[in-house]
Amino acid sequence: MAEFVIEAQERNLTGKKVRRLRGQGLVPGIIYGPVMDPVNIQIPERPLEVLLMNAGGTNLIDVSVGGETHTVLARDVQRHVLRDHILHVDFFALRMDQRIATDVFLRFSGESPAVVSGQGILITGPGNLTIETLPTNLLNEIEVSLDGLAEVGDGIHVRDLDLGDEIDILNDPDEMLVRVVMPAAVAAEDEEEDLEGELDDEVDAGAVERVGEESEEEVE
Repeated sequence: MAEFVIEAQERNLTGKKVRRLRGQGLVPGIIYGPVMDPVNIQIPERPLEVLLMNAGGTNLIDVSVGGETHTVLARDVQRHVLRDHILHVDFFALRMDQRIATDVFLRFSGESPAVVSGQGILITGPGNLTIETLPTNLLNEIEVSLDGLAEVGDGIHVRDLDLGDEIDILNDPDEMLVRVVMPAAVAAEDEEEDLEGELDDEVDAGAVERVGEESEEEVE
């Protein structure tokens, strides 16, 4: 049994007629997937809002309708552009013995010693990763610790994560998730100093060249 459960009713109204349902505080939806024929459903809006807020798109949900229970994931939630009301919801029915790919939120925890000491600042990459696993192994989030980022230049890539043998990460292993970099002001100052150094070298080289030329003329 899934952690989240909701009751739904079979829906007879389709197309533009579903507006009547919304006027009654009901949200039209559909359950579909490889294990069943699509079923049109309707769900009271308030319980659905609470469910989606808590379950998100990575937690298993049991939807009871017509005397049957379907274990699903919330796949697509359409909302009103201005009012943010739910207009339609899609639930994907799962086969519990079949691996599934889904996006999982990244959560950074801890503190980077390099940032705490003021040596650098953090830049981050993607906000989520795509994993593939059996439905029973799905994660609500992936925690990434910042505690090991001790120096400027330290970073964490996809290849550095270990989610266990049952979960595969589909992103590029070399994709950067977070890195400590030098603050912009300090970086600009260093770049200016490097430029000044290069100019000084050029001036010195020019002076040596001119002195050499004059010496040759004197010899002549």
